[in-house]
Amino acid sequence: MKNIVSLTVFAFLLLSSFTTFERKEVKIRTVVIDAGHGGKDTGCNGASAREKDVALKVALKVGDLIQENIPDVKVIYTRKDDRFVELIDRAGIANKNHADLFISIHCNAGPSTAYGTETYTMGQHKSSGNLAVAKRENSVVLQEENYEKKYNGFNPNSPQSHILFSLYQSAYLDNSLRFAQKVEKEFKTKVGRSSRGVKQAGFLVLWKSAMPSTLIEIGFLTNPQEEKFLNDKTNQTYMASGIYRAFKEYKQELEAMN
Repeated sequence: MKNIVSLTVFAFLLLSSFTTFERKEVKIRTVVIDAGHGGKDTGCNGASAREKDVALKVALKVGDLIQENIPDVKVIYTRKDDRFVELIDRAGIANKNHADLFISIHCNAGPSTAYGTETYTMGQHKSSGNLAVAKRENSVVLQEENYEKKYNGFNPNSPQSHILFSLYQSAYLDNSLRFAQKVEKEFKTKVGRSSRGVKQAGFLVLWKSAMPSTLIEIGFLTNPQEEKFLNDKTNQTYMASGIYRAFKEYKQELEAMN
């Protein structure tokens, strides 16, 4: 009995020492904000609004809010103007700058009756709708040279390719979901938007990002009412404020665990 107790105490102390040794303090110091599409790639279009323009305005506002209110966080953009940036380079910017969070902002497309926000993390798509969104966003690679080589033979028209790429990012899934849930909560409770929830699918823009990452669809430009909402400067500020508050809460929550 004495030996069993001694062994149990030894195992507990050994486990505790390893836990202490491996524990790493979490600090959110750098965030990369990615405005979807740009340049020759307009993204989806409404009657007058273009995804690349709306996404950029919201992305820049999110960055402004973070810099104004959380000055110890470094904000980096994948683009600050109307230019084309390849998907692989967007993640590359985040990795090069050792970002702690990658936020990609987009507008959605669908039937004219479709509406609401949804936030995605990299993962296995659970429905044909999730796959359709990933296929639309990933089709940007068709405008890139040698995309098959850059993306390991990825075919944007193949469901199998999307499934394969959805398996990446698993190491960061918990915190990606943590942030995504806060974004959708803000949209629903503070901004008053209809939330379609947090979802998963295989997005190339999130594929090689070595940190928690999310892709935020702020609404449907193919819905006339939502297009009008999203094309309004005041409403763009509301949406950006929701993302900012989610980021602030995410940062505080993670750092409180130290």
